Amino acid sequence: MGEEIRVLVSEWVSYLRDERLWGNDDPLFPATLVEPGPDRQFAAAGLAREHWSSASPIRSIFREAFVSAGMAYFNPHSFRNTLAQLGEEVCKTPEDFKAWSQNLGHEKVLTTFLSYGEVACQRQGEIIRNLATPQRSGSSNADEIAEAVFRKLHSSEMDFKKKPGL
Repeated sequence: MGEEIRVLVSEWVSYLRDERLWGNDDPLFPATLVEPGPDRQFAAAGLAREHWSSASPIRSIFREAFVSAGMAYFNPHSFRNTLAQLGEEVCKTPEDFKAWSQNLGHEKVLTTFLSYGEVACQRQGEIIRNLATPQRSGSSNADEIAEAVFRKLHSSEMDFKKKPGL
């Protein structure tokens, strides 16, 4: 998602864990703590250790943030959708995707697949065409590495023998 976003989220998680002493079961984006203010009116007083009761407040926060940045609005769920699609691209094994799914807050990987798993028509065609192409077999990454090391050692030996006086 980009280094800047990773740093912002990492700092936020550190704040919640280290300063607020919150744990894994506490919300990442908690509801606003509302208390009576000095004027006896309810006012924002920090963070509540609970989830939002609806998505409306966070949508408003997102909308205001996008407007102030001069950008088109994207709802909060679109980020989760983007992360699920990224997981489909970067995860190489079912275990990878299960871990990715858990990080999205889904107990079951099927939730991720069923809620976000639709493959765009164009991408579906690409995948099916690629599946029809025979896969390279007989050579593993270890074989490729060993062969590259052998070639490098062999070329180094030849360079060593070419040096005068040896």
